[in-house]
Amino acid sequence: MGKVNLIIDGKEIQAEQGDTILQAARRHNHYIPILCDHPALPPEGACRICLVEIEGQRALHPSCTYPVTEGMVVETNTERVRAARKFNLELLISDHPLDCMTCEATGNCLLQDLAYEYEVKEDVFHGTRHHFSVNDPNPFIQVDRNKCILCRRCVRACREINGVEAISVFYRGFNAYIGFGADSSMDNSPCEFCGSCVEVCPTGALWPKLSLGQGRSWEVEKVQTTCPYCGVGCQLVLEVKDNKIIKVDSAWEGPSNHGWTCVKGRFGYDFIQHADRLDKPRVRKYLLDGKQKPAASKRDHEKEGNPWQWVEVDWEVALGITAEKMNQTRDTYGADSMGFLTSAKCLNEENYLMNKLTRQVIGTNSIDHCARL
Repeated sequence: MGKVNLIIDGKEIQAEQGDTILQAARRHNHYIPILCDHPALPPEGACRICLVEIEGQRALHPSCTYPVTEGMVVETNTERVRAARKFNLELLISDHPLDCMTCEATGNCLLQDLAYEYEVKEDVFHGTRHHFSVNDPNPFIQVDRNKCILCRRCVRACREINGVEAISVFYRGFNAYIGFGADSSMDNSPCEFCGSCVEVCPTGALWPKLSLGQGRSWEVEKVQTTCPYCGVGCQLVLEVKDNKIIKVDSAWEGPSNHGWTCVKGRFGYDFIQHADRLDKPRVRKYLLDGKQKPAASKRDHEKEGNPWQWVEVDWEVALGITAEKMNQTRDTYGADSMGFLTSAKCLNEENYLMNKLTRQVIGTNSIDHCARL
């Protein structure tokens, strides 16, 4: 594609033909405020916060949808532009809860940041407000339509990133709101709970239920890691407070997921600090004592000294008993009496070693790999 020359705030720049003004500004690290726009989503032009002044044009135009042209002269920070942006912010805040001090998104809310930048200090338009109930029975995402600004980021993320159209805008004008499926709850819609809608929401309208009340954005340490659930290698950003994971975001620069993740990657982490999680290997007492398997009728796991009781041991003891019993089984019943399952949660190197153990050490070809383990 060809190049286009234009001027933004007195600076001559080059843009790709077909770029919007906002895209051209981004390429040259030129700040234009946004609410509904997101680099990973197609432009919508819903919020009118990115308005700019174009030489020769009477009206202000949204930079996220207006294409660049040769010789275009753009002003992004004139008094007229700032006044229009502030007016649009005041309209949004006139139907928005003013509970920033207790909102989960405070410190990580684009609307809050822009209200600070444009000195929107109070509700100047008094009138009817929405009062939606905050009650969606799904297990993962809190839906608070009172905080929704109808930017449609969630609608586009569901459609463009996850390929599912579970989220839509219902009705029009003041009666419009975000809904799911056939205007039902999220768990009665085609939603797969990938959480892409939560990832792109600029306010606190969509928030992970596991993260409610766990900490503020400035209290967390962000740690990038690789999701352990399968072999795709999705990059995740863990929000950690007091050595506890309180929220999981996806990494937009991840080469395999590009900001997307599945329900397991985003919400399947509460087991880490669960009180019932096993953090040490356990073996039956009769195995630890080197005795034969007792009769099943004598099981009493809670009774002290019972041969079926689970006893915590270190890994050396547990692996030693496992190896001994595997050898006994092979020698008694033959190698093909045993089978092995490995998992996509394991590293390639670990799966390779399991394959070697199965075929070369035990001497059987009975090994399978299932990504659901």
